[in-house]
Amino acid sequence: MTEPTLPRIRPEIAALPPYRQGKQAGADAFKLSSNENPFEPLPSVLEALTRTTPINRYPDATAGALRARLGEKFGVDADAVHVASGSVSILYQLVLATASVGDEVIYAWRSFEAYPGLPLVAGATGVQVPLAPGARHDLDAMADAVTDRTRAIIVCTPNNPTGPIVTSGEFAAFVARVPQDVLIILDEAYAEFVTAPDAVDGLAERVFEKHPNVVVLRTFSKAFGLAGLRVGYAIGHPRVLDAARTTAIPLSVTSSAERAAIASLDAEAELRERVAVIVERRTRLLEGLRAQGWDVPDSQSNFVWLPAGERTDEVAAAFVEADLIVRPFSGDGIRISVGEEESIARVLAVAASLR
Repeated sequence: MTEPTLPRIRPEIAALPPYRQGKQAGADAFKLSSNENPFEPLPSVLEALTRTTPINRYPDATAGALRARLGEKFGVDADAVHVASGSVSILYQLVLATASVGDEVIYAWRSFEAYPGLPLVAGATGVQVPLAPGARHDLDAMADAVTDRTRAIIVCTPNNPTGPIVTSGEFAAFVARVPQDVLIILDEAYAEFVTAPDAVDGLAERVFEKHPNVVVLRTFSKAFGLAGLRVGYAIGHPRVLDAARTTAIPLSVTSSAERAAIASLDAEAELRERVAVIVERRTRLLEGLRAQGWDVPDSQSNFVWLPAGERTDEVAAAFVEADLIVRPFSGDGIRISVGEEESIARVLAVAASLR
């Protein structure tokens, strides 16, 4: 049968693998592959979702109620807040707004696996800077990589998938070295899980006010447990966020998602108690793996990184055999999300059998 003639696709896009979601888990398995919150939504959040929504009507394109609520929470004008369908959407918007053919976007590697696609979609070139020992960002090397072609730099803290943070001092020194006309995207999707006292906190430290070229990203997907509703936000200079709003797909945040996010903010104290439980589980998991001899970096997120190297596929298969769905990065390592209490002992048992 003759193959049909298809539209021409940009070669770099055709060569780029699509984003690969964490494998779904069966009924008896623990899904530890997508860094999801293992707790069900709070009753107050579920109640907000059940309120009547006129499905035949479009949502507020600006997510104005949520932006106002976030502005109140962080002491900024609503114009300094941008809401989109997950923080990854805002990443795409910001890169599209700043970079094009001939430009460069710098990010650490290994880091969030969506990063390589961001500059390619925009027609720009991605510049990967290897992680430093301890699976941490090498901010000095990232600053050294800046050229007159650099348009944006992504700093992920805690780093996904390895877990370590960037300290406040490190970030301040880094920003001082970066030209003021280069956008710095501080991706803090896992900030609520951080307990390290020296970690940078872009919102508490108000780095976006001190440095208008810095935009801070947060999400409701992780600590707030709204991954299925897709709500993320950015805080930064209004003119920078206007550029993101210009490149955004209109009407992408549903009314239900906006309402659930506001209800989650209203119940933040209760949600923080759940975060504390996840952090305690993370600590036990990390310490247990290290006691077995695994060289696990310090994680300040809701996952741990198992640097299995060439054994990655073999180790991942053993976890899957035990009904533990983890996230392997072939030839590098395995990310294991902190899940249900019952999963902790099982993860440690399988890991011990592989030493």
